[in-house]
Amino acid sequence: MKEGLTVLYSEKELQDKVEELAKEITKDYEGKDLLLLGILKGAVPFMADLMRKIDLDLKYDFMDVSSYQGSTSTGEVRILKDVSESIDGKDILIVEDIIDTGNTLSYLKNVLFNRGANSIEIVTMLSKPERRKIDLDVKYNGFEIEDNFVVGYGMDYDEKYRGLPYIAILDESMYK
Repeated sequence: MKEGLTVLYSEKELQDKVEELAKEITKDYEGKDLLLLGILKGAVPFMADLMRKIDLDLKYDFMDVSSYQGSTSTGEVRILKDVSESIDGKDILIVEDIIDTGNTLSYLKNVLFNRGANSIEIVTMLSKPERRKIDLDVKYNGFEIEDNFVVGYGMDYDEKYRGLPYIAILDESMYK
């Protein structure tokens, strides 16, 4: 265990949750043209695990969308990397590591609908409902957490801790 970290969800708990979410998604998207859309960089481990458990033919792509500078939300959403091909007529499942304010995903959903997506749903490993500024419908939610700064399983602080196989609370003394 690294200094300054308290495990919130173990590797096994995360994998069990991925399995549970994948079963729901498989059932809900049977017969549809599913595109998993991972939000870089944090969603990569979750998306990799999830797509191997979803029992469907699917496509995947990535976007890099941010409204954060350091550990604070600026409120301004920027698309840093866009999808590689047309999403017209696709059923899109946005894969996110954590949802805080909802600003980024609300903005992104509007952009994708304007580009002709057939449907758009969200799957996230973590959600912080008490930080939500925009009412956001999240169809597939792994865990709801309190307003703690978390790292691991793709989530970082200053690009550190992304590779941890578990999710941990980062002690405030490590980032303040």
